[in-house]
Amino acid sequence: MPKGSSNADLIRNPISADAPADAGQMASINFSQPVFDFGDIDDKNIVSHTFEFTNTGKAPLVIAHVRGNCGCTVPHWPKDPIAPGAGGKIEVRFDPSGKEGPQNKPIVVTANTYPNATNITIMANVKASGESGSGEQ
Repeated sequence: MPKGSSNADLIRNPISADAPADAGQMASINFSQPVFDFGDIDDKNIVSHTFEFTNTGKAPLVIAHVRGNCGCTVPHWPKDPIAPGAGGKIEVRFDPSGKEGPQNKPIVVTANTYPNATNITIMANVKASGESGSGEQ
């Protein structure tokens, strides 16, 4: 990579000034399961899920950023390029404290793909601690 440039340049501008990009020659991210539902969970238990993906494109896949829509959703992703045909994992940790009821948390994966944003989602039904009974004996 030329000095003074970054992977972010690839993400923000995947086409040259002279011609449109050939999407068939770019990286492509394909998740085996783009939505995961934890089902019923306790509001005191942090849970996590690992999303597996494959670079189905013809160029190395560079993931620039992965972000949830709130601080309760924390993703971890590979920082090195993923070769064509190779796979990787994005782990998403969800802290349900302070949440109650059905939760739907989108996570945006920004990479050198077209389009450059891909969504994955975690879902859960958060139950308040102690909700399982009325307290009567």
